[in-house]
Amino acid sequence: MCGRFSMTYSRTVLRDYFLLDDTFDPEPRYNIAPGQDIAAVRQEEGRRRLVSLHWGLIPFWADDRKIGYRTLNARSETAHGKPAFRAAFRSRRCLIPATGFYEWNKRAGTRQPYYIYRTDRKPMAFAGLWEHWEDREGKETIESCTILTTEAAHPVAVLHDRMPVILESENFHLWLDPHEQRVEKLLDLIGSTTLGTLAMYPVAKYVNKAGNEGKGCIEPVS
Repeated sequence: MCGRFSMTYSRTVLRDYFLLDDTFDPEPRYNIAPGQDIAAVRQEEGRRRLVSLHWGLIPFWADDRKIGYRTLNARSETAHGKPAFRAAFRSRRCLIPATGFYEWNKRAGTRQPYYIYRTDRKPMAFAGLWEHWEDREGKETIESCTILTTEAAHPVAVLHDRMPVILESENFHLWLDPHEQRVEKLLDLIGSTTLGTLAMYPVAKYVNKAGNEGKGCIEPVS
C-alpha cells in the first residue's frame, strides 16, 4: 500500500523530468498523508500540467465524498474492473511525483517507520487515477486521485506485501494519454515496477503522526 510519502522536488526538477508544459512551485512536504491535496501530473488537450488533487478518489457517481477515505489506493491488477476506478482507469490517469515513501515494520509489537527512496535520486512517479466529482446541489466540486499499488519488490517486501506502482519516464506518454484505452496494454505497462533501484533506512517515529512535518521526518536513526 501507500499511506504516506514525501515530495520535495522543485518546480524546475519536476518540469524537466516530467516534461511539463504548465506547472507551479510546490511547497516541499515531508509527510504527505491521506485526505490532503497533493501534486499530480496529468495530460489536458495534449499538454502536461502539474495540478493539485485531493488524495482519496471520489467516483463521479458517489453520493457522499466520504467514500474517498476508502479509495486512497487501488490494486493495479483489478482497478480496471472496479466500479470506483473503472472509468478513471480508462481515460483519467495521472502521475504522482514523490521523493520517497514510508512503510512500517510492525513486528515485535512496534511500528518502526522506514523511508524508501530511489538510489539514483530521480523523482518517483506513482501511477495514479483521477476523477471529477460534484455534489448533487452543484455547490461543491472536487478533483481527487488514488495511487495504484502492486506486489512489493525488494527491499519493500521485507516490510509489506504491497507498494506503489512506479513508472519510468519512457512510459509516461502512454500512461497519461487519455486516448489510450486498451486495458491489456495498460496492465502490461503497470505490471512491472522499478526493480533494483530502491533502498530504505529507518527514520524517527516523529513521522508516525500525520501532522508532523519537516526534514526530521526523513532523518535516519540507528
